[in-house]
Amino acid sequence: MPKKNRPILTKKDLSTKPPRYEDVLKSISSKIKSAQARAMSAVNQELIEIYREIGKTIHEQQSQGEWGDAVVDHLAQDLQKSFPGMKGFSSRNLWRMKDFYQTYEGSKKLTTLSAEISWSHNIAILSKCKSPLEKEFYMKMSKRNGWTYRVLVHQIEIETFETTMEAQSNFKETLPTNLHPEAILIAKDEYALDFLGLADKHSEQELEKAIIRNIEAFLRVVGASISFLGSQYRIEVEGQEFFIDLLFYHRRLKSLIAVELKISEFIPEHVGKMQFYLSVLDDKVRLKGENPSIGIILCKSKKNTVVEYALKEANKPINVASYHLVRELPKNLQKELPSPEQIAKLLENID
Repeated sequence: MPKKNRPILTKKDLSTKPPRYEDVLKSISSKIKSAQARAMSAVNQELIEIYREIGKTIHEQQSQGEWGDAVVDHLAQDLQKSFPGMKGFSSRNLWRMKDFYQTYEGSKKLTTLSAEISWSHNIAILSKCKSPLEKEFYMKMSKRNGWTYRVLVHQIEIETFETTMEAQSNFKETLPTNLHPEAILIAKDEYALDFLGLADKHSEQELEKAIIRNIEAFLRVVGASISFLGSQYRIEVEGQEFFIDLLFYHRRLKSLIAVELKISEFIPEHVGKMQFYLSVLDDKVRLKGENPSIGIILCKSKKNTVVEYALKEANKPINVASYHLVRELPKNLQKELPSPEQIAKLLENID
């Protein structure tokens, strides 16, 4: 039988797209983007490896007493002449490469992680972070959250590592084990809210409105993969209305997150109120397949021992944190972090 001729589509015909065209376009676009991301990742890994090798060479030559500082400066000039289209071969950057190699030599974990983020990210972490555990934390968080260089620097400046490691919560006792690694990352000891532009004296309503006006900045502080659902979220029990200050949804945890704002010092009664909200959310709002709702009580100040006792018998996952509106002394000057062994355990399951 003769084959049927396929219809020739004219420009006019294309104004009406064939069935499933948008789905096919979306699928192809997704594949192209994935390929581009893999290609960029491969290029970045090769670049980081080259920088590591250069740093290793400089380190070895100087260790043998064959190269002085002037030789490194001369090497930078020659590399810039040999590769005029490539950036990164300044004298200053060569010294960074040496520091980079020396810092991570002998640490297979940090060597691997450093190849998964950009050179600019590596420089920021290398220059601003002290301990290997702190470096590991920011490397992992940069990769998993897609932090830009500026966001990474901001996270270091507001001491996200310290506030995460020091967080007061009962997540381990109240959440399924498989949720612990992700839940740990949303718990904080203190929130830096200096971007709100509020005066030291303010009402809870003013605090709430300021957060809503700056919701994108607030979400960066709270954590990645979180969506804002609304303020003064209404729930009803036997005809009586209650309102949750802020409600979010965490995509990775698949959990609702209720945030209560307090402009006063934390008191134990705050936990009881939050437990009530979480119970209602779990019973009336949570969808099938979603995990338990989580509460964050954000207070002007708190006493750690009071928080510990208040959370001791709580059966709902709650994090109690304080907030400040102006820059303060670094937290590592105010109190000590958990032991290195405890921090390492917390970081184990963060991919």
